[in-house]
Amino acid sequence: MTSNGLRHQAATRRTAKTQLLRDHLFTIMASVDFRDNLLGISWVDSGWVPILNPGNVLDYFSERSNPFYDRTCNNEIVKMQRLTLEHLNQMVGVEYILLHAQEPILYIIRKQQRQSPTQVIPLADYYIIAGVVYQAPDLGTVISSRVLSAVHGIQSAFDEAMSYCRYHPSKGYWWHFKDQEEREKTKPKSKKKEEPSSLFQRHRVDTLLLDLRSKFPPTFYQPKPGDKPIPVEVKKEPEPPTEAAKQEEREPATKSSAPAPPSKPPPEKRARLQ
Repeated sequence: MTSNGLRHQAATRRTAKTQLLRDHLFTIMASVDFRDNLLGISWVDSGWVPILNPGNVLDYFSERSNPFYDRTCNNEIVKMQRLTLEHLNQMVGVEYILLHAQEPILYIIRKQQRQSPTQVIPLADYYIIAGVVYQAPDLGTVISSRVLSAVHGIQSAFDEAMSYCRYHPSKGYWWHFKDQEEREKTKPKSKKKEEPSSLFQRHRVDTLLLDLRSKFPPTFYQPKPGDKPIPVEVKKEPEPPTEAAKQEEREPATKSSAPAPPSKPPPEKRARLQ
């Protein structure tokens, strides 16, 4: 088996294990009776909010409309017998106590199972913020929620990665991203930087510019940017002699030369006498 096939099998195993763990967590969450799970609800009585203090916060929590309060607790027995909360230490069963108070905004109430005057088992904690009562999640619920969120993110990452994976027996594995093609189409093409000229090219160009400047000198000169241009005086070079002057120079030269001798006619032919 090739290395590509081994990698494909390893990726398939990881995906199967992740799916199995996710299904197991869903099974655990489904087995919980959500009617008894009060983590997703809250309760408030607006009439009590302005007068809440550490002395009456337990009375506020024991309202009949509060879904977090258990009517069979020892607090209800003490309340009906009009006893003080100190008698709770002498009883056995479920009770509510004020665990922490930070006036006027925060109160923490604990639900616990008392077994003896010195031994209690915490059952749940409730916090009251600005008069609104919430149930604090337990450690198991927090861990389950975090693990489920992590597994869901990992599973989504694997699913998305597998959707971009391509395989062919002759080519092997490769990644095919649709967004990458769209980016390449919409991405503006960068202009190539022009290479700097060489020393030879700069020298030849300077020579040509100086030659053109000598042949065609500027008519105006501007000392500084923004100043008025100043006309430049151009010295005129002596013009070369024209054709008429050349012709006059040629005529005296022809007069001074000696006249040519006249040409003789050819001799006449005479008939011979016999």
